Amino acid sequence: MEKRTAIIAGASGLTGAHLVKMLCENEAYEKVTIIVRSVFPYSHDKLEIKTRNLDQVTNEDFEGAQDFFCCLGSTIKKAGSKEAFEQVDLIAPVQMGKSAQLQGVNHMLVISAMGANPKSAVYYNRVKGMMEEQVSTLSLPHVSIFRPSLLIGKRQEFRLGERLAEKMMKFLSPVFVGPLKKYRAIEAKQVAFAMMQKALETPSRTIAIYESEAIAQVKQIT
Repeated sequence: MEKRTAIIAGASGLTGAHLVKMLCENEAYEKVTIIVRSVFPYSHDKLEIKTRNLDQVTNEDFEGAQDFFCCLGSTIKKAGSKEAFEQVDLIAPVQMGKSAQLQGVNHMLVISAMGANPKSAVYYNRVKGMMEEQVSTLSLPHVSIFRPSLLIGKRQEFRLGERLAEKMMKFLSPVFVGPLKKYRAIEAKQVAFAMMQKALETPSRTIAIYESEAIAQVKQIT
């Protein structure tokens, strides 16, 4: 089997941190490069860490990568303003996608959100939809978009609103059946696992979109 190389943006986030470990521990990958803004609390022989602010990322950072995993994501509260939020959730993913395209990356896999729509009345969903729309116009061989519901898992930072929402979603999860099943909260670890598995598969489409329910159903490749 030909060994693969990967680059991850947003590696210090809830999903990204799981993904780093999974890729490093997967024999299919010989090298994993991550772009982070501060110290990363994990080391591995396969892992290369590039410490950069988002505006310092260059085309050369993507040289040699086959798979680009974009796990960037923030909130307006954390970012500090709508402009700063858009820098993380819209501008950076698109710019990095362009760099990946220029360096011959084969597959971009990016986390979006349930309800993403560039025409949505909800600002957050509208920004995510704009990101999807722009990434989908890139001349990459394959783009996979993941739209998880509320992500749950142990975060490094405390977010009161998300913590309360997580507890409520866990309580209500048994109620979400049938058409409502897609709204169930999903473990960030499962999203990371699904991204890795879809990268290892031979993509059948140029643009693929995975809704939360489909992400939850991804199982180990046999």
